[in-house]
Amino acid sequence: MADWNPALYTRFEDERTRPAADLLARVPLDRPALAIDLGCGPGNSTALIAARYPEAEIVGLDTSPAMLDSARARLPHLRFGLADAATWEPERAPDLIYANAVLQWLPDHPTLLPRLFGHLAPGGVLAVQMPDNLAEPTHRLMREVAASGPWAEAIGDPAVAGRLGRMLEPAGYYDLLAPLAAEVDVWRTAYHHRMADAAAIVSWVSATGLRPFLDPLDADQRAGFRAAYESRIDAAYVPRADGRRLLAFPRVFIVARKGL
Repeated sequence: MADWNPALYTRFEDERTRPAADLLARVPLDRPALAIDLGCGPGNSTALIAARYPEAEIVGLDTSPAMLDSARARLPHLRFGLADAATWEPERAPDLIYANAVLQWLPDHPTLLPRLFGHLAPGGVLAVQMPDNLAEPTHRLMREVAASGPWAEAIGDPAVAGRLGRMLEPAGYYDLLAPLAAEVDVWRTAYHHRMADAAAIVSWVSATGLRPFLDPLDADQRAGFRAAYESRIDAAYVPRADGRRLLAFPRVFIVARKGL
C-alpha cells in the first residue's frame, strides 16, 4: 500500500485516541523501564504512554515514514524508528509492548501474539487493541462495492483486501495467551461515534480500512468507488434525532502480564 496520510488519520484523533487511553488504563504496571509503542502512528498513543510513565524509556515504532515524521514533530524528546511488527525483535526485553490498532493488519495471530509476548521482560505486559469491525456496514459495504463495479479486477479478491479471516474471537486470544501468562484480561466493546454525515464516515475509513481498496485504483476509479461507497453508507447509517450518524465501532482489547 501507499504510505499512510497522518493528516487524514488525525482528522478524528480524539475518537481514535479514546480506545488507546482505555487500553493504557488497564495496564498493570507502575514504573516500566522500557515501553515500546508498536505501530505508533502519528504519536497520539505514544503521548499517552509518555504522560503516564514520564520516567520510562519510550520508543515508538512504525512502518510508515510519514507517520514517524509526524510523531517526531509531536514528541521530539522521544525516540522513534522504522520497524514492522510482523518481524520486529527488541534490542532488550521491554516491560511494556503496547500495540494499539496495528495487529489487525497482520496475519497469523496464533503465531504473532505469543511471539510478541515472549519478548517481554519478567513481569512485563503485552497490551493490544484491535478494531473488530469487519462485519460492520462500513467494511461489509467496502467488499460489496469492490466486487460489483468496474474497479473489481484492479482490486482483486475483496476478502483479501478486507483482511477477512485474520481476527480471532476474544476467547481465542485468551486461549492463546493464558497458558503463557500470569494474568490475561480480554474484552470487547463497541464505541458509537457521532459523525456529521455519510461523507464524514467515508473520510474516517479512508485513512484506514478503505486504503487497500482505493490504493490499486486510478483517479477516475477512486472517484467512482468513493461515490458508490458513500451512497451505500448514506443508506446504511441513517440520521439520528439530531441529524448526525452514529458509527458503531467494535474493538477487542487484550492485556496479558508475564510471570516474574
